[in-house]
Amino acid sequence: MDLLVYILLGLTSVTALGIILWRAWALRWNKVVPTLIVGALAECHTPKDVPTLRHLCEAQPSSLGRLLLLASNRLDWPKGENVSSLETAARHEIIKLERGLFVLEIIVGIAPLLGLVGTIIGMISVFGDLGQTGLNNMNDASKLAMGISLILRTTLIGLLISIPSLVAWTYFTKKVEVFAVEMETLCDAFVRGQYRNEQ
Repeated sequence: MDLLVYILLGLTSVTALGIILWRAWALRWNKVVPTLIVGALAECHTPKDVPTLRHLCEAQPSSLGRLLLLASNRLDWPKGENVSSLETAARHEIIKLERGLFVLEIIVGIAPLLGLVGTIIGMISVFGDLGQTGLNNMNDASKLAMGISLILRTTLIGLLISIPSLVAWTYFTKKVEVFAVEMETLCDAFVRGQYRNEQ
């Protein structure tokens, strides 16, 4: 039973590490909001500048690029409809950015509990043995203390998995929020600018 807890803790730690590395790679600033696209967006003042921006968005696949492509391809739509479709697409992009974070959140909760389960199982075993043999001398007491220290390792391992996972989950969640606000601001500025120029 103890071995099963250690296996589950091992799988939990590998999963957490995998998700942290995957999200760290996927949530790089230049991959979500590329500086080249932001620069081109700042230069996009008239409808004549839109094809250049569109070409750059196609060349630099990113969340911001996909949203700007969608908005630029629908400039012949009424502004309200374009904004509405852009908001729907933005929600899908945010869901893509949040991919895997819920698993990290689950790991934050279950890793300490798995450690606690391992500790309880170990305590039951140690005190079960103690109940049968009794505590006769100092040698038995030292064995008991050694057994308890070994048992508490699962709790420690659970916490060592949970704490970095919590830090990573908090960091990535906040980063996705920052990306969402940045993309909303940039897309809003683009749409407002284009529809103002058409009036």
